This record gives sequence, structure tokens and C-alpha cells, in this order.
Amino acid sequence: MTEEKCPQLVDYFVVAGLAPGGSAPLDEEGQQRGGRVVEPVIDLAVIARGLGEEVPEGFTCIEKTQGGHPAGLSAGLINNPHMYLCYRRGHDKPPILDLGVLYEGKEVVKQGWNVIETTPYSRSASLSSGGPATHRTFLTYRRAPESQALHTLGVTDISLLLPSKGEVAPHTFCRVEKNLNTGIWGPALYLCYKRAVAKANALVYEAGLISRYPEADVESFPLPESVPMFCLPMGVTVESWPLNTKYQLPVFSTFVLTSACGDKVYGAAIQFYEAFPRESLSERQSVRLGLVSVVDRRPITNRTLQVKKSVCVLSHWPFFTVFQKFLTFVYRYSISGPHVLPLEKHISSFMHNVPFPSPQRPRILVQLSPYDNLLLCQPVSSPLLLSGASFVKLLQNLGPENACVLLLAVLTEHKLLLHSLRPDVLTSVSEALVSMTFPLRWHCPYIPLCPLRLADVLCAPMPFIVGVHSSYFDLYDPPTDVVCVDLDTNTIFQAEDKKPLSWRSLPRKQGKMLVNTLTNLMKTLEKIYTSGQEEATLEFLLTDYDLIYGRQKQLELEIQEAFLRFMSCLLRGYRAYLLPITQAPSDRTTDCSSLFNLQGFLKSRERTHQKFYTQLTRTQMFTQFIEECSFVSDRHACLEFFDECSDVEKPEEVRLIDLDEAHSGEHTVFIMPPEEPQEPDGSELPDMWSKCLLGHCYGLWFIYLPTFVRAESAKVRALQTAYEVLKHMETRKVVLPDEVCYRILMQLCGQYGQPVLAVRVLLEMKKAGITPNTITYAYYNKAVLESKWPSTNQGGRLRWAKLRNVLMAVAQFRQPIKQRLKSGSVRSRTGQDIFTCYLFFTIVLSLRYTIRICLPFLCSQCRPPGPRDTVSRKAVDENYNNVSPPSRGSLAGKLQQLLTPTRHRVSGRRATSVDARRSGGENGPVRRVSEQRLSRKAQVSSLSVGSDVDLPETTNLAFPLRKSWDTNQEGAGLEVLMSSCSLCRSCNSLVYDEEIMAGWTSDDSNLNSSCPFCSTTFVPLLNAEICDLGPISGKRSQGSSVGGSPQVTVAYLSPLVLRKELESLLENEGEAVLSQGQLLDSHSIIFWNMVWYFHRLGLPSNLLQLVRSSPLANQLAQVTPLPAVRVRLLWDTLTPDTDYWPPLYILWRIHSGVPMRNHSWRRHNHPFTLAFLEEVLRWVGMNEVHKGITLFLETIAKQPGTPKIQRSLYREMLFLTLAAMGRDHVAAFDKKYKAAYQRLSGSLGREELRRKRAQPPSPKAVDCRRSFLLPLEC
Repeated sequence: MTEEKCPQLVDYFVVAGLAPGGSAPLDEEGQQRGGRVVEPVIDLAVIARGLGEEVPEGFTCIEKTQGGHPAGLSAGLINNPHMYLCYRRGHDKPPILDLGVLYEGKEVVKQGWNVIETTPYSRSASLSSGGPATHRTFLTYRRAPESQALHTLGVTDISLLLPSKGEVAPHTFCRVEKNLNTGIWGPALYLCYKRAVAKANALVYEAGLISRYPEADVESFPLPESVPMFCLPMGVTVESWPLNTKYQLPVFSTFVLTSACGDKVYGAAIQFYEAFPRESLSERQSVRLGLVSVVDRRPITNRTLQVKKSVCVLSHWPFFTVFQKFLTFVYRYSISGPHVLPLEKHISSFMHNVPFPSPQRPRILVQLSPYDNLLLCQPVSSPLLLSGASFVKLLQNLGPENACVLLLAVLTEHKLLLHSLRPDVLTSVSEALVSMTFPLRWHCPYIPLCPLRLADVLCAPMPFIVGVHSSYFDLYDPPTDVVCVDLDTNTIFQAEDKKPLSWRSLPRKQGKMLVNTLTNLMKTLEKIYTSGQEEATLEFLLTDYDLIYGRQKQLELEIQEAFLRFMSCLLRGYRAYLLPITQAPSDRTTDCSSLFNLQGFLKSRERTHQKFYTQLTRTQMFTQFIEECSFVSDRHACLEFFDECSDVEKPEEVRLIDLDEAHSGEHTVFIMPPEEPQEPDGSELPDMWSKCLLGHCYGLWFIYLPTFVRAESAKVRALQTAYEVLKHMETRKVVLPDEVCYRILMQLCGQYGQPVLAVRVLLEMKKAGITPNTITYAYYNKAVLESKWPSTNQGGRLRWAKLRNVLMAVAQFRQPIKQRLKSGSVRSRTGQDIFTCYLFFTIVLSLRYTIRICLPFLCSQCRPPGPRDTVSRKAVDENYNNVSPPSRGSLAGKLQQLLTPTRHRVSGRRATSVDARRSGGENGPVRRVSEQRLSRKAQVSSLSVGSDVDLPETTNLAFPLRKSWDTNQEGAGLEVLMSSCSLCRSCNSLVYDEEIMAGWTSDDSNLNSSCPFCSTTFVPLLNAEICDLGPISGKRSQGSSVGGSPQVTVAYLSPLVLRKELESLLENEGEAVLSQGQLLDSHSIIFWNMVWYFHRLGLPSNLLQLVRSSPLANQLAQVTPLPAVRVRLLWDTLTPDTDYWPPLYILWRIHSGVPMRNHSWRRHNHPFTLAFLEEVLRWVGMNEVHKGITLFLETIAKQPGTPKIQRSLYREMLFLTLAAMGRDHVAAFDKKYKAAYQRLSGSLGREELRRKRAQPPSPKAVDCRRSFLLPLEC
């Protein structure tokens, strides 16, 4: 069943700026006013003219208020010193950011603020008398830091106001709400100031299109020509900067377009600066930019030239945060480098490979680079339309009352002009304004971020909602009939000749309830965004985490719910006044007056608010709403949801919108970055694909973890093991697709009462840089709150437990000694050893340390080492690579030792073959017992290659794993041999595990891998063979199969595909299916793939217990108790095709006298002799692998017909090296072979070598081998 294709996330990628053919300059007025330099205010001073003080040099004195009245600061004093405020502009200091007034004694100076305490002539600058009954008043200011860049927000104008004279703050000015006149007489005086971006010398041009991708228009959505203007709404500026100017950070902005069919298209852009050549300017332009002296036209070299540019993405989905991260990555990538991969590759990969999150793909993790990633989550399922609104930003920037004022303005269709110095805030707030009137829709002009070229819309004779950059008012004055909203200062400016809008004009009960709700939410919002609480301390994690992170999304919906509750109360009962059509249609049948009983609706409302309802019902929004309710509309689901909300009796007591993430999927799709080309030396940058596969494998195990813990008797030990796995993952820098691993372990900590472990897991999660979502944090809180915490008081019980541990350890320690005393085999050192151990325990007990005893270590210290101890110690060394074997000399010496006694050596490798075990006869039991003993000794030998080429049983983990499924490996009765080696039917080549991994894709529905030799896609297979190891405890199994060992072949799944299938299985059949026998019978693909991956990583499981009780095992052994099962992972295929030549390592083992699993190899006529094998090994040992490759190719060329070889030349030589020299030479062989391949590519040609399958594995495949097979790197 094919999965429905998800829509594309991004439609276009656009680069806007100064067009290559030249952009038109803005109109002459804008050019002149825009080119004017507005220097910021950098110094303030207070002077007392009545005491003879003059205005300092370079300063400007404010002598008049806004209305032309005297602006003396000390008019309320008896002895008026005639104090005035002065300021100085410039660029030699950081600009002043804010102004304030300080009442000394009533408040303290805020951090970062400066107080003007004295005049330039060292007199007091207090604006009050400072007597015993009064407090002194000073002016304060806050300056930008020294490291601030050139284009910073600063004070550009200052004014004084006398409200008693009817003076108000000019548009875009911020008023300080503290009276400067604290005297006993005189009018109140207030300070106001304007903040703007301090611009450099600039030329302004209209933005043009530089490049786009794709170059051809999408049929359903052609690229609008106006996109460059929206990317740079204030135009392209060419600016002159001082040489020491700090580089400007990019500015993020968003905008909304409306397509021809009425759909919204969302744009996200970042603006930045690039160097611009001086040669492109005329002499007049250079003079205007200050690059040429006005007098003698001499070039000024201490300035640089910069031009503004923008990159943008267009999408039908408002994922503004995701787009900002992607565009920032593109910008950083473009200014850094050099890079192996071109920037265009990353852009095309993001556009074509990243789909929109869907129910099948609820979470998409996009790995942009090894250090940059972003996460897309499926939007919350809601009848409300998806938009780019941010109700949190609406409440932050406007406050409760002003937000309700704008709600009134939108409902009555006023002209609204929003402006801010933050372009991204404009779009978020504008989208919230048109969303908070749901179910009414705004049908008038709507431009959240309006370019300068389209500013004429402000003169339109119709309602509109338009947002502009605040620098627009440096060029033009706003129209008088427009309601201007300054989002930076939270002020609303209205025409003086009209009655100002007030939220009290809304229906009294509903309006008051809305204001109260928003006020309470505003208090919560202020607590959440209080600075200084983001420190990741343990106290913060346990108390304030949900306020900072967990409540943000919930708060967004609560604010939206408050407006929805208001609208549902406002329009309650409207359906009773809908008029059905009962007569033949006429011209007025579809009019709103024929579809809705307007007078009846108005009479049902409060009389005191008839004016408001009359204005509302006359709007285009209300008319369109009635038409949508009366006829077929695409908004039926939304309208039905609103009807349900309006039918609620007491909406203030019922939640209308719920944030329910419990039913959202946790399935994560991992999008890999584009592959980087291989460098000439054959190396490449670290590949993220293997990390992705490894992360999904660990995710599989944690999904299985609840089943494993439930089956274990020691629950706490199993949870500790899982925690050690988490730490090991952090050590290996495993890339996790999501936070399910941590969440499951937290849930189990709560289930089994381990709150301390839950805290450690959360700290580990923070250490990994993962922020828990609401679900994970809820499980964490449940674990730490509902579980019983251990007592911190170390009383007598703990001390008695320590003493008990010591006594039990001594008792266990003496048991083997007593046994040896009976047999008389104890040396004279026994007494000394006993005394040493007793002394050790006494010291530990006196130091009050917790006793943790390793009994095997103690027993080995108290008995003489024997052959059995030597074998077991070597086995541990080989399996876990803790101790390297003793050196036997140089590599040449080892080769000579291997080659000379070839025919007389007794191999210590695995000598038991399947054919030998299947054969019967009188000597069967004796032979099988001896072969089993030899097989046990073989565990200490090096890697056995070929049909028995073993993958290591466990990786070299930093934590011990107690394998509950094979606690008695020596007594194992069944052995499962597994291999993922698969045959490509197209080119008849064997493809091995790391090559299969490298050929998988990130599509979690694709089972195919690609052949590294012919690039054909095929489904790899995972083969398993269950073998009977013979008698247990010296008794032969009477139920051994005589018909052959059972074999299972299933599809070899990528960890991404396997995780998706496992999650689907658990969702449909429940978690209990993982511990039932039907998993092996009905879901064999999932079962065998899980066994393979868990053993590859050395992760514990109870899956093999299902094999013991399965019909497959019963075919071989029918004994009670059921035999133990062990697993061996093989590198090569389990069923080689004997019609082909045997591989080199098989021939080497035949000449070494090692019995093989298939004896037909002995009768095969092949061209390789023992001398040939010894010669190849000699070239490898002497670091001349190219000669070994040439010898192999020449030997093949001499044979008639097509060579009967299924393995690549690299694989033949690698396995031969492993069989002869051991596993430790794999990494060295890889380097030698790669160097030899590069050397032969010049003489034989790379294409010829690839045709003969002589190329080494790709770096991607080698990286997969390193990630999954750590011992192979040794």
C-alpha cells in the first residue's frame, strides 16, 4: 500500500538585492530624505543658565516644548536657576538607548543606568529643591555597550511636553511617565524621546531579483514579482561605514502574500550586508557617501562600502522558526569556508527532501550539517486555521487593554497601521489580529509588512491592516484617518477630531471578562519571561522548568481561547436569526438582509451596546460570515466548531481549546544532509548517516526496554543498565531522532519507584542538549513526585548492611578454600592470602565505604592459576579488548611463523562443522563432545573468517551488561548463526553489511538498498540458522534433527524502517506482543531484525527466550529444561554458492587443516594455490598491497571464460588477512588498500578497476562499520 505523498515544505528560494542590470532609485523626495544622516544622541547635560552656565560646545539646548512654550526644567522652584536640558549627537561614542527620571530616596538606580548628578560646571543637577520634605529629582540614561554594531537602536530626538497646554507626544515618541516638576507650583512637565536606527551615509534603491530556485514557476503557484520588495521593504541601501565598524548581524523578517486564489503564502527572509565595489559608483554618489572629499575630490580610504542583500523562502506553511534557522545556516555557510559542498546543494536538498509534517511523519528532524539541525513537528490538530499568528507576542507588545482596543478596531473595520523596528514582530502581531476575530474573516487589504513602494495603500478609501517599518516615518507622515499602533512603545495614536477607541465600547460583560483573562495571562507571561531564570541548575529543573518551557505553547492557546470565548459570547444565538429561502430565488435572495434577521438579532442584544452591534453587522466581515453559514463553504468544519463553542452554557468554566499531545505521533523522520563528494586523497568529512542509523538502533532498544525490565527479576539493575546505555550513547555522540529514549526510562523510573535515577536521566538529557517536551516533562514530574525518595539519614540500618556485606563476602571467600583443603591442593600462600583479604575488608569497613565485591576476582586471588583460568582470562581479553595478546615479534616474523608450519599446525579456531554435527555413527557422541571442547577453546582465538567470519559478539562498551538470556554460555544447547550478507541479482555480487547500510535511504518506507558495484536497488536479506550444539551436561540430545538445521530468511530492514514497523506493531497489538511467542511466528521480520541489532550493539534482551520455546528449536532439541541459546553474528553468507570459486580465506583454512561447514569446497577446481595465498599475504605484510592486487588480477586474467567470483577483490584480500593475521589488522589493511587503489588508478585506470570490482568500500560504508563494529577499528 503506497503512502500518500506529503506536500512540499518550501516552494521557492529567492535572493533579492541590487539587481545585476541596475535597480531604479527611489523617488527624489525619498532619495533626499533617506540620504540625510540622522546621528544618534551620545551625550546629555543639564545646565543652570540662571547661574551663568553656558551651553557646552557641540551641544544643543532644548529651549522650547513641543508647543513652543519655555522648556525650563526648574520652573517649580522658588529660586529658579533656569535649568535646561542639552544633548550632543555624533558617532564617537555608543548611542544612548533610553532616558528616565529618578526620584532619589524613593527608588534605586537600575543596573546599567547613569545618573546626571552634576552640571558641566560641577553644580548639582537636581531638578528639585531637595529640602527635608521633598526628594531630589535627577535625569538618567542608559548607553549602548561598546561592542554594539553600527546600526543600533538609539535615541535620535528629545522633546519636552506640557500636558496642561494640550501638548501630546509626537508620533513614534516614547513618553517617560514621571513629572519633572516636583515643586509646589508650576505646570507638570514630561520628557519624551524617539528611538530609531542610527543610519550611516546611504543610497537607497528599489529591490530587485538576483536569483531564484527553481527557475521555472510552479504551475499551481507562480512566483510573485513583488517578492524582492517584501524581502527588502525599505529598499536596497548602499552604505559607507568606518573601517573599524563591527560587522552587522543579519535581521530576520517575515511577510504574508495572498495568491490569486486567495490562499496565504508566507515568506521568511534575512537581511545582511556584503562588500560593494567602489568602481560601480559615480563621482556624485561617492561624494554623497563620503568616499570622496568635497573640496579636492580626493578619495577617502578609511571607509568601506557595503550593500544590503536578502535571502528568502516562500511556503504555504508558517514555520517561521524553522525557516529562520535554515536561512541563518545558509548565511553562515556562505560567509565561512571554503566548503567541499556548494551552498546550492544544501538549498536544493532542503527544498526537495523536506516534506510537510503529516500524521505518517509527525516529526521531521533535518540534519543540515554535523552541528546544525532543526525539527519540524506536525501542527496541533485543531479546527482553527493554521496561521503565523503569535498571541504571546500580541500580548507582550500591546498589553491586555490595548489588545482589546485593537480587537474593537478590527471588528468595526478601522484603518490600522502597525509599525515597529522589528519586522518579524509585525507579521506575528498582524496575523494574530486577523485570527482573534474567528469566525469572522478580514476581507479588506491586508499587508503585514508593506514595502516602501506600496505605501500608497495607506491612502486607500477602505479599511486595511498594514504594517510598516518604523523608519517609514523618517520619510513620511501618517494619514490623519489612520489608527497608528507603535509596537515598540505600546502606544496607539488616533485622529484628534474623532472619539478615541476604548475597549469599554465592547459589550460590558464580555469585554470585562476578556480584559481580566488577558491580565491574568499577562502576569503569567511576565513570570515565564523573567530574565535570569534560564540557568540549568537542579533547582531550576525541578521547579521552574515548566514555566519557562512547558507553558509557552499552552499559554499561546490560552490567549487564543480567551478571544474565542469572547467571540462565542458575542455571536451567541445567531443561528436562530438565519432566514431560510422559502420562495423562488430573485436578485435579492442572496443578500445578507434576506439571509439574516438583522433587526431581531439587534433586539436580542443589550440596549447599551446597540451602536457597537450596529457597526459590527454593517461590516464586510459579518456579511461574508452570514453568507458562509447560509451556503456551501469550505469552512464548514471551522463553523461547526464555533457553533459548538457558542452553545456552551458557561464558556468561562469550560476549556474550548485543549493542547493534547498524548495522541500525537512520536515517529520521527530523519533527513540527512546532502552527501559530500570524496576528496582526492580518498577521505571525506565525518558522515552523519551512520550516526543516524546508530541513534535509531538505540531508539529501538529503548522502545523494547519496558518488556525487558518487566521480564527481569532485578528491576533496579535493569534500569541502571539502561542509564549506563544512555551515558554510553552520550560518550559516542549518538544522534537521537527524538527524546523517546529518555521519556521511556523516566516513565519506568516512576513505575518502579526510582526518583533519583529519573533526576539523573533528566540531567543527562540536558547534558545532551535536548529540551524535554510537555509529555516527557509530565512523566518526569510524575516519577519524582509520586515515587518514594530514599532517606538521606544514614542510620544504623546502613551500617548493619555494610557489616552484613563484609561477613557474607568472607563466607563466600572461604568456601573454595575449604574445598581445596579437602582435596589437599592448597599452597602455603593460602593463609597469607586469607590474612590479606581480611585486612582489606577491615580497612574498607573502617573507612565506611560501600562494599562492592567481585567474587570471581577474590577467588582467583586465593587459588593457584591453572589452565582453565588462563583460557577464561584470554577469552575476556579477546571479547572485550581490555588486554592485548603478547607480541610475537614484528609483522614479518608473524608471517614467517604463519607460513612455515602451515600443514602441521593444529588450529585453535572453531573446528565444529554443521556437516560433522549432523553425521551419526558409533563415535558420534564422543566426537561431538571433543569437538565441543575444541569449540570452547576456539573462543579465545582470533576472528574466524569465511562462512564462519564472525562479527564481534559485543562491542567494547563502557558499561557491564548482564545477559539474562545466556547466563551459562558453556552449557548452551542451541546456537543461532546470523548473517546479513546478501546477493545482488543484477551483477551477481555479494554485498556486505556496511555496504548495505550505506545504500539505505532516509525514507522509512523504502526497504531497498543499492549495490555498490552496479547501483541497482535490491532488498537485502537477513539469514538465520539454528544449530544444535550437542549434549548438555555430557548427555547427548535424543531429539536432534536429522533433516538439517532450520533456516530463516527475512528482509533486512533499515533501523528507520524497523522502528516505524515496531511502533505500528505496538500501536495495533499492544506492548505484550513483544514477550509472546507469536512475535516469532507472526512478525518474524521484526523479531529477527531486533535480535540482529541488539546483538550488534551488545544490548541485553529476552528475545532469545522466544527462540527456546519456538517450533524451530523443538525440531533440534526436545529436552527438559529447554536448552540455552546463544547467537553468533557472521560477516559472510551462511549459504555460499559452491558453483563459484571458493574465496581465498576458505582456501587458506583448508590448507591449514580446519574443517569447514561445507566440504564441497575441497572438490572444487580453482586457480589459487597455497603459494599464491602465501605470496598475497607476504605483499600485505610488507605494505605493498598494490602488488597483491596486481597478482590477483593477473591470475584471474589467465583463466579462460568469466571468473567465477562473487566477492570483490577488496573483500577477498580483507578476509584472507583476517583469517591469517587476526582482527587487529583491519584498520591498517583499509589504509593500505586505499593507498594501493589510488596508486593503481593512475596506471590501470579507475574505471577499469571498478569494472573488475577492485574498488575499496565507500567512506560512508567504512563509517558505518566504525559506528557499529568498534573492535574492527583495532
